[in-house]
Amino acid sequence: MRFPAPASRCLALASHLRYPTFNQLPFLISRNFSVLPSNMGSSSQPGGLPLKSLPKSWTLPSLLPPDPLYPTPLSSHNTPRDEITPRQVRNGLFTYVRPEHQSSYQLLAISPAAFKTLNLSLSEATTPEFAETVVGNKLWDFDETDESNRNYPWSQNYGGFQFGSWAGQLGDGRVISLFETTSEQTGKRYEVQLKGAGMTPYSRFADGKAVLRSSIREFIVSEALHGLGIPTTRALALTLLPEERVRRERMEPGAIVVRFAETWIRLGNFDLLRARGERGNMRVLADVVAQHVYSGWENLPARLEEGQTEPKTGVKKETVEGPKGEEQNRYSRLYRAIVRRNAATVARWQAYGFMNGVLNTDNTSIFGLSMDFGPYAFMDVFDPSYTPNHDDHMLRYSYRNQPTIIWWNLVRLGEALGEMMGIGERVDDEEYVEKGVVGEEMEKEMVGRAEKVIEQAGEEYKQVFLGEYKRLMSERLGLKGVKEDDFDGLFSPLLDAMEASELDFNLFFRRLSSVKVADLESEEGRTEQAKVFFYRDGLSETSSDDLEKVADWLAFWKERVVEDWGEGKDEERIRAMKAVNPNFTPRGWIMDELIRRVEKEGERDVLKRAIHMATYPFEDSWHGKEFDGVVYEGDADEEKRWTGDVPRGGRAMQCSCSS
Repeated sequence: MRFPAPASRCLALASHLRYPTFNQLPFLISRNFSVLPSNMGSSSQPGGLPLKSLPKSWTLPSLLPPDPLYPTPLSSHNTPRDEITPRQVRNGLFTYVRPEHQSSYQLLAISPAAFKTLNLSLSEATTPEFAETVVGNKLWDFDETDESNRNYPWSQNYGGFQFGSWAGQLGDGRVISLFETTSEQTGKRYEVQLKGAGMTPYSRFADGKAVLRSSIREFIVSEALHGLGIPTTRALALTLLPEERVRRERMEPGAIVVRFAETWIRLGNFDLLRARGERGNMRVLADVVAQHVYSGWENLPARLEEGQTEPKTGVKKETVEGPKGEEQNRYSRLYRAIVRRNAATVARWQAYGFMNGVLNTDNTSIFGLSMDFGPYAFMDVFDPSYTPNHDDHMLRYSYRNQPTIIWWNLVRLGEALGEMMGIGERVDDEEYVEKGVVGEEMEKEMVGRAEKVIEQAGEEYKQVFLGEYKRLMSERLGLKGVKEDDFDGLFSPLLDAMEASELDFNLFFRRLSSVKVADLESEEGRTEQAKVFFYRDGLSETSSDDLEKVADWLAFWKERVVEDWGEGKDEERIRAMKAVNPNFTPRGWIMDELIRRVEKEGERDVLKRAIHMATYPFEDSWHGKEFDGVVYEGDADEEKRWTGDVPRGGRAMQCSCSS
């Protein structure tokens, strides 16, 4: 059976969460292979494996039920590629499908940091074998004549709630996973996939392609978020398909991004199974997530016991009791783990002013990763109502609403897992596994218990979110710890002043990093320092009231810094602040410039410079400095522009979902 519609008690939790705007929010129901530039060679990263030696696996497709129409790799491989077209796929969680063959391609850029994560040698970036792999022409460990060597690419089947409405089956419409690899550098297993590699059964009315414009944006932001320490999917390489013209709002050049992540499973995978009543597959998928994404049931949050407090979150531990007193079962613990990871990630988005403009359930990670970047943005002028998505007329995915919407999505997951959570200790009883919930009494018990689990998870969400947000904001403000009154006494007045005075969010923190306590001793000194935080092209228009607001806040900040650091510790504090306040973030106007210079003007090295700055976002400068044993050749003038004031015409930009 399907878990019933959302209970108001669970949904109402969202209205009690306090967010960084500090207001209660309403709840929102070639071949032509081109060698990379010579200064991107392997010397910058010693070691690493050649591509052929990289350990490869196909764990996910070996554990999940395949598309019944293509139950084996060979059945898909022997089907003409143009016959694998969009359709509804039932009783299967993925489809074996190979990428479309590319006859012409140009490798535009790689991420050296991503190579390092995968323990892949940078010298591989200059090989034809790598280029053939990153466009999908080369299949690894597949031999149609050898039954023991038939591993194959695949695409996932999932659904989702889009802008609050059920959208049905969605799936990997232009994404095909090649293999998994376990990195010696991190000890983690990553699923490597191509975005823009051709049509799949989940392409719906689309073409399975990706355009260069959106591919550049995803390539840069994936690595920028990683550089900031925000959980995210990653980008390995970007390839242009020069002969591929893709129709969106206009005809655009095609491209392929190589992406990887610890998992690409989303909340939408469970949404679809719930909608279709596929109870067996729901259980299989939950087991795979627990055992192979969260590294085993034993690594999930423990059962909560009355009267105990969990140090990491400050959440009061209490037994979640149903009518017969059963404690949480393992699926409840899995749900809580997913809730916690997503709470921590959205807190980091808020602390760094990042917005993913399409937070549908199919774009929300089961592992709390930032993913699927369409109309994203980093905040320019601070405006809690800003959304980077020009189609988001109701501001559903605005900065202000991101924490609420992620919780809304997690409640949908709670509904999908509700039956397994709510059945309690009987979750492994043969009768329940075979028949599900039978009878009104059993259903009532199940719903009541599941509601309590979701309600408690909402409290954990709030505690984890607030704890992580306070920690990050304290670090960004140069404080050694969080005091009880910092939230209302320091954070809230700062954001109020930012909004009222139209200050740039990330530039404020970076410029604050260089302010010395001695310069704030007098009212005149504080007023002079306040000018630093305003865009220079509008300083002459700045009112004395705006300057006074910022100067008054600086007085409180000074006292708080001295309380934590004492006198004469400016240099040490400044180093600590610069280590968490980025000098470079890939703003919308920078992305537009990159796209124009690469697509229209044929530049290539500009991508290399942008990915380098995104990888090391906290540096004062990049040109002429040594990184990983190599002197980096940047562009000092470009760096100054990209880290300075946002041009008037480039502020609060928006874009569409098309890509």
